[in-house]
Formats: sequence, C-alpha cells, structure tokens
Amino acid sequence: MTTTTPARTTARLDLKGLAPEVSAAMGELHRAAVRAARAAGVEPELLELVRIRASQLNGCAFCLDMHTKDARAQGETEQRIHTLAAWRETPFFTERERAALALTEAVTSVQDGHVPDEVYAAVREVFDEPQVAAVIWAAVVINAYNRTAISARMVPGAYQPAPRT
Repeated sequence: MTTTTPARTTARLDLKGLAPEVSAAMGELHRAAVRAARAAGVEPELLELVRIRASQLNGCAFCLDMHTKDARAQGETEQRIHTLAAWRETPFFTERERAALALTEAVTSVQDGHVPDEVYAAVREVFDEPQVAAVIWAAVVINAYNRTAISARMVPGAYQPAPRT
C-alpha cells in the first residue's frame, strides 16, 4: 500500500514579505537576464524550455506550474512540454534547443561533474558567446527561484500568465 502526503495549500513562509529587498533584487536579476537574452537574440520560447527543464530536475512544482503556463501562452505545444523530461529520446527539439537543455542540466546539476567541456562545445556550435551567457544566466536564475519556492513551499496553481500584447 502506498501512502501519499496531502498537497499543501499554504506556503511555509512568505519570503517576499519577510525580505522584500532580496525579493526585489531577485526580480531585477530575472529582468536583467531576460534583457540580456533578448539583446543576444535568444528566443523567449527557448528560455521557457530552460526554466521548465531546470524546474523538473529540481522538483519545483510552483515553477513548473508557472513556466508550463507561460510556455503554453507563448504557443508551446503540449507534446513538447510533456516530453521535455525525456528530450533526448524524442525528435521534437531542435539542435539549438538540445544544446541549451544539455547546458541547463549541467548548470543545474553541477555536483555531477560541473559543466563538461563537451556540453560547452556543443552549445558553442549553435550559440554565440552572448547567447551562451544568456542561457547560463537563465539557468542560474531559475535554479535560484526553484530553491526559493521549494524552501518556502510556495503553493502552485494560482499563477496566470500576463495577457499577450
């Protein structure tokens, strides 16, 4: 017999309310990373794949809820979202997306051998240096948000993407 823990309906603590300056700094870091990606020509849809994949690896339900909704709002398909955890086994992702996902996994799991040279070399074949930097920053920022949401036990479900303009 398997037992399950009921889903939490309240957060453990309100990190934003308890440390608003730190929360604001995290928000600015996110916005700066998005600006850098935009300036480098990294597609917003690719950034959502990065955010989803890191959140899958970290087991962050709050960020998975948010970024799968954002990805769908940007036109991402259900098929690609559902198979993202097994991206290596599918034909659904481009070479560029595969390189970014491999880099995201390496950045997220640095304890498993850091970022291997072969991962970096594959990324450099399809991204220029500013784009590589943008993907790394996107992975770093979502990893920080994953750790924040997991530690505070932020409750998924209420987030809705901003209307597209």
